[in-house]
Amino acid sequence: MVNLNNILLSDFSQLIVRCDQGIDHGKGYMVWMHPPVHRVLGWVTSTSSLNLHKEVWRLDQLKKISNEFIYVKGLPSVSDQPTLDRIPSLINTTLLNKNGLKIATLVDLVFNYNSGRILYYLVSRSNPRIPGSSRWSLKIDHIKDQQPGMILSNLNSLDDLPLLRASVKEEILKKSKGWRNQIQDITNVATNKLEGWLEESPWEDRTIGFSNTKDSFDNVRSNYENKELQYDLDPTESYNKSNNNDSDPWI
Repeated sequence: MVNLNNILLSDFSQLIVRCDQGIDHGKGYMVWMHPPVHRVLGWVTSTSSLNLHKEVWRLDQLKKISNEFIYVKGLPSVSDQPTLDRIPSLINTTLLNKNGLKIATLVDLVFNYNSGRILYYLVSRSNPRIPGSSRWSLKIDHIKDQQPGMILSNLNSLDDLPLLRASVKEEILKKSKGWRNQIQDITNVATNKLEGWLEESPWEDRTIGFSNTKDSFDNVRSNYENKELQYDLDPTESYNKSNNNDSDPWI
């Protein structure tokens, strides 16, 4: 059974209307609503797209909803398309932000069965006929003004609305945005560490190290010079000494 308290219009329109005489009157064709007070008054059905006559049902004629049918009591009012075109509706109207720029199209709504009160609207950025397109929830409080074919809101962009259903493209954009934020965070941390390292003064420690190295080098050089003084002998004397000690074994 379908929850009668919260009905999605697009799901509601897919159900076949069956009267108490057992006659099927087709599926939902359009909604009958009163935009100034955001209320659903009824809906229109059609047995065929070629049928010029449409049947209009009041909401209080609805008695029961199943997974396939809407059961109604009584007879519908018969109307034609030119008359229905004059009925005001917010479906397929343009949603403008507070600066008057188009940000989405109103494509669906959720209403209460008992009162007909519209709980919230659904808007789409792209063509709503594309399967899997994203849907955002638009509350009544966001609407500032209504004109034929357009709605003026107090929004900056669709990012101010909760996302009810994301398309594949929207999921990719959302994930890529998260990756960019993570990379930016890593870059900021690395930059802060680098700036902190540059602000330190390691040169004083290195100066002390250079001084110690210089002292050690001076000591080594002094010792080396002393050894040169000890072994600075007459080369002739050293040569003769070597000749006297090493005799030729063949002589």
